[in-house]
Amino acid sequence: MSAHGYAAVAGQVVVAGAGAPLLAGWMRQVRARMEGRAGAGVLQPWRDTRKLLRKEPITPVGTGPAFRVAPALLVATSLVATALVPLLSTDTPVSGHADLIVVVSLIALGTLALALAGLDTGTAFGGMGASREMTVAALVEPTLLLSVFALSIPAGTTNLPAIVAGALDDASRLASPAELLAVAALAVAVLAETGRIPVDNPSTHLELTMIHEAMALEYSGPDLALVEFGAQMRLTLLLGLLSSLFVPWGIATDGSWAALAVAVVLFAVKVTVLGGLLAAAEVCWAKVRLFRVPELLAGSFLLALLAVAASYFLGGTA
Repeated sequence: MSAHGYAAVAGQVVVAGAGAPLLAGWMRQVRARMEGRAGAGVLQPWRDTRKLLRKEPITPVGTGPAFRVAPALLVATSLVATALVPLLSTDTPVSGHADLIVVVSLIALGTLALALAGLDTGTAFGGMGASREMTVAALVEPTLLLSVFALSIPAGTTNLPAIVAGALDDASRLASPAELLAVAALAVAVLAETGRIPVDNPSTHLELTMIHEAMALEYSGPDLALVEFGAQMRLTLLLGLLSSLFVPWGIATDGSWAALAVAVVLFAVKVTVLGGLLAAAEVCWAKVRLFRVPELLAGSFLLALLAVAASYFLGGTA
């Protein structure tokens, strides 16, 4: 493998890691402007991280290793998944290991770690948030698998770089019924997996309505900074995966340094546009009641199942 491949992997991790807080700040700024507020600025998440890193971490009495390990594990799984997903290039040293099931398993492992940490605290809100999170995850993870699996049928493989490369070679796939159903299902799954409206509200202060935030209530200092950074990384990763699968143009497929530079710029543009659209939509949407969330996610699962059926009967295998 050439230096280009290693640079592509490093670039994916660095760009996504450094840009994740900026994406969160950009989305907050879009919401603030649409709501008639000035907003704290795009760099506010970086300021919050710097402030949290200076504080002393506090561990609740009685917590075990699950509580202490969860923040680092959440960030680690997000970084490894970011290295595997073809955000900038399909020709990397880890392309052979970038399987759909591996990536979804890494995302699920981070979710499970944070849920165990919420249970480990022994608090009512931590346990409530963990229970809700696992209920959502039980419906989201199959949807993630099926929606991308629908794209893997024409490619004949579940390897994500191969799926993206196949879409670049045959752009007509992107307008097929299976693709349209899959993008709708995956979009809903991304909203649920990242705790966005209408499934969850990341800016809520009402404990009874929290899902993701309820599991992080007992964290402080550097641990809280890691939890927030991990959530930002997952949002960037999933929006990047969405753009790579359904708007793959610009991703480098060879060893050209110029193509890699263009891929970095286009990745930033695509994720910024998707983040802005999501933030604008959240201003117009309302959070659904908790007992309606399974209905929404079941609908997305049905769309993913229809995408698999349409891909199999209309597209066939490669």
